[in-house]
Amino acid sequence: MTRTFPRAAMVPLMVLAGALVALQSRVNGALADEIGSGLRAGSLAAVISFGSGLAVMSVVVLATISGRASMRRLAHARAVKRLRWHELLGGLGGAFFVASQGIAVGTIGVALFIVAFTAGQSLSSLVVDHIGFGPGGAQRASTGRAVAAAFAIVAVLLKALDQIETGATWLTLALALLAFATGVAQAVQQALNGRVSKVVGSPATTWNNFVVGTTALLVLLAASFLVDGHVGALPATGWLYLGGVLGIGFIMVAAIAVHAYGVLVLGLCMIAGQVVTAEVLDVIDPAVEVGPLGIAGGAVALVGVVVALMLTSPTPAADTPTA
Repeated sequence: MTRTFPRAAMVPLMVLAGALVALQSRVNGALADEIGSGLRAGSLAAVISFGSGLAVMSVVVLATISGRASMRRLAHARAVKRLRWHELLGGLGGAFFVASQGIAVGTIGVALFIVAFTAGQSLSSLVVDHIGFGPGGAQRASTGRAVAAAFAIVAVLLKALDQIETGATWLTLALALLAFATGVAQAVQQALNGRVSKVVGSPATTWNNFVVGTTALLVLLAASFLVDGHVGALPATGWLYLGGVLGIGFIMVAAIAVHAYGVLVLGLCMIAGQVVTAEVLDVIDPAVEVGPLGIAGGAVALVGVVVALMLTSPTPAADTPTA
């Protein structure tokens, strides 16, 4: 069945999707810390996160009429080559993201990770929308888009300086750059998933995202045994295994909303949810020291989102086949 989601209803959902991204970062970072250390622990945490998401989505697409219909559309689209193979690789961006969460969040905190991530997402969204890589076609680099990217860069610098002042080393900058790179990949992932969702609907798009991502993370986990690191027993704390479910939420919302608003506006709304939630998580965590520059960095990122949204004209709404 095909229906069009109301544009106004999508705005709070896009902000909520951003909040889920920040929550997933905290969950996966904590899971990696509990499991062990090094690339091996981060990779295993990412496999657990993506693997659990794949298991849930497999049940959804098999147990629901809309899910099975979406999967049939996916199979048909591949058979007639309406979707090219590279358009199905959006899950690689998600795999990169969750692996980076496990590697970086425990060291630099969720707020710096998210702000650096959103800076990369903002800049990459400019390019993705400008060249027309997303499902909404080409969108010029307007003033609002430039403002969003500029504010995001300033926010990253403030957050990084805050951590350096509190005694962090060059490792802070290296991990912030890793988060920035995941943001760049995220904009591409949203564009690819948007293309797939436009043809087959959200359930099959999300399922495919998890299949591709889980496969890539299993390869990374195998490679991680070639470098230093260790993993211990899996923790018994239940909330540490919610990363995959949180991922399902923001992937499905993003795949639907990108048609109505384009990659950049989707990214801006998600950034608002990400930044606010990340700041709250760090402030309430007694193990994380947040200084004035860190708080200022989060505020700058949020102000940039608000200004950019006021200056940015959304793309026309498009029909989206969904559940």
